[in-house]
Amino acid sequence: MSQPITRYTYLTSGLAMLLISALTLPGCSTQNETGGQSKPTPPTQGSVTKPLHKEVGEASWYGPGLQGKETANGETFDQKELTAAHPTLPMGTKAQVTNLENGKNVEVRINDRGPFVGERVIDVSKAAAKKLDMQEDGTTQVKIETKAVKKK
Repeated sequence: MSQPITRYTYLTSGLAMLLISALTLPGCSTQNETGGQSKPTPPTQGSVTKPLHKEVGEASWYGPGLQGKETANGETFDQKELTAAHPTLPMGTKAQVTNLENGKNVEVRINDRGPFVGERVIDVSKAAAKKLDMQEDGTTQVKIETKAVKKK
């Protein structure tokens, strides 16, 4: 005696087919020319890494008036170092700052908080301002980019 076909029968047979497909699919793989399985290639040292933080805005610089004063992370400010103040980036972050008016760039380390003037996005040290060629004007439009830091 045969049993009547119901929605339950279709549902269970469909689920069985789905389960069989799911279990057999991972066993399938591609093979390279030598017959071995292909593996994803890990990123190389020359790989391009997307920035973690990217920001565009006005930069200013600070130096002589704060020389020797304590920064937000407790260091003594030295205008001859490539450092900067940013309102939110974590202390110690390395940031690539590019002057959008002339294309010059510099890597700075965030060790202070600021700027606290207008809509400015970063204050760079005198040494960084010199590398960006922005000392005379005092401010310039910049792009700030940070990348992931490799853990040791």
